[in-house]
Amino acid sequence: MTRKSLWLLTIKLAFFVLFVFFLFGPFVGMALWSFALKWFWPHALPQEMGLLYWKQTFSGAVGVGNSLTTSILIALTVVGLALCLAVPAGYAFARVRFPAKRLLLLVFLLPQAFPQVPVFINIAQVFYAIGLAGTFLGVVLVHLVGALVYAVWITTAAFKSVPLALEEASVNLGASRLRTFFRITLPLAFPGLVASAIFVFLHSLDEFTGTFFVGIPFIETLPMLMYTASMGYNMQISSIAAFILLVPSLVFMLLVERFLKAEYISHLGG
Repeated sequence: MTRKSLWLLTIKLAFFVLFVFFLFGPFVGMALWSFALKWFWPHALPQEMGLLYWKQTFSGAVGVGNSLTTSILIALTVVGLALCLAVPAGYAFARVRFPAKRLLLLVFLLPQAFPQVPVFINIAQVFYAIGLAGTFLGVVLVHLVGALVYAVWITTAAFKSVPLALEEASVNLGASRLRTFFRITLPLAFPGLVASAIFVFLHSLDEFTGTFFVGIPFIETLPMLMYTASMGYNMQISSIAAFILLVPSLVFMLLVERFLKAEYISHLGG
């Protein structure tokens, strides 16, 4: 092996080690904290480890179960509302010609175009004025603001991926537009709708900023519990909550890989 090839191998190995460190380092830290019973500076590893905090978590002593249940109920509600709005909107964006269509599609990106904190502070002020602050419905609506970005854009791409010729052939054979939609268009676009629902669910499950400003002090989701636990220096409970949030994210992202087909991605924003 020449000196040049040895240097290239060393550089590649160094980059690989750095990649693994930045990718898995946070997970290793969470794992250590979740089992740590005693871990003080300057020790690099916990002085004492055990399952005490995991037992507390699953016994209901720290409220993780209630927070997780609240998070799932909110996320499922957001998914239902988002799809009810996104399916007709996505079909209209994909099939109907109307003025300023691209501009209206870009409107759904506006919640992601501005810093979240001032946006949610202003939403919270409005919700306090109309009595929605600190309510389940208020948190659902604030989650829906960001969720519609994924729902509308992915749903629009899913409907655009369905060949228009199939719909026209169905209509020419005597089927109504409504029947064609439910028998032809919707089944073909269904994988894209599933991918859209998964993105919306994960967005709502992990949403913190809007929940913090609109939901406190009555609505506590799992991200809220994780934040309050870390602020109280209870890194064990915070790490366990992070792991619980990580599991559905990994599972659903594997499902997204199956349902989010290349033809859908090619039509995003098209």
